[in-house]
Amino acid sequence: MSANLMIIDDDIAMRSNLRRAMEDEGYAVAEAGMPADALDQLRVDGVPDLMIVDLMRGETDGFDCIREIRRDHDVPIIVISTRYDTHDVVAALEAGADDFVSKPFEIKEITARMRALRRRARLAADRDDHVEVVLDDTVDDELVLAVDAGAVRRGDTEVHLTVTEFRLLCELAETPGRVLSRTTLLERVWDQGFYGDERIVDVHVRRLRTKIERDPSRPRIVVTVRGLGYRFDPPAR
Repeated sequence: MSANLMIIDDDIAMRSNLRRAMEDEGYAVAEAGMPADALDQLRVDGVPDLMIVDLMRGETDGFDCIREIRRDHDVPIIVISTRYDTHDVVAALEAGADDFVSKPFEIKEITARMRALRRRARLAADRDDHVEVVLDDTVDDELVLAVDAGAVRRGDTEVHLTVTEFRLLCELAETPGRVLSRTTLLERVWDQGFYGDERIVDVHVRRLRTKIERDPSRPRIVVTVRGLGYRFDPPAR
């Protein structure tokens, strides 16, 4: 099935090459040269199924663009950039990106990443476990993971998670009280990993905690087990 893709990059040649390659892959492609223009398009046309965002500088840069999108939408986002140091990777992921690809790259690499993200989104949407997991049982403000609905709710309000955050939470919640290593989470959530880079797990756990923990600095739902990984601790009944 054809999917809608938006490419945001101020490099016209790169954008054109990506567009042709993605159209050959069957995507319906929209493009923008600057983040501000892309945000205007999104307000008019709605959010696509997938986005590729370059970390360009400007009055509104790629980081700002991702943060703005993440306020209301969980569309999968791949960042592309010539900047590939630890600061930029972590900053992009903390802004809300799902994946990071360094320029220059092979087209087959980014298309493989996109297929993995779409597969992850379908898995999140198609789960039919009909399971609800209580994450926090505070009276009148219960936090619940509704696996089959692909949602997390605090009371009557939905907590907006990205596809990756939702998959990460589901994996942890499926084995309450059991430690899952970063390597295990990479294999299960990121489809055989992210070049073996465990930072992506840590960054997404931090983002997840800001959304589900009452005090992210003292997490009680997703707990770090030093030297081993992460564990979901269900509320005591």
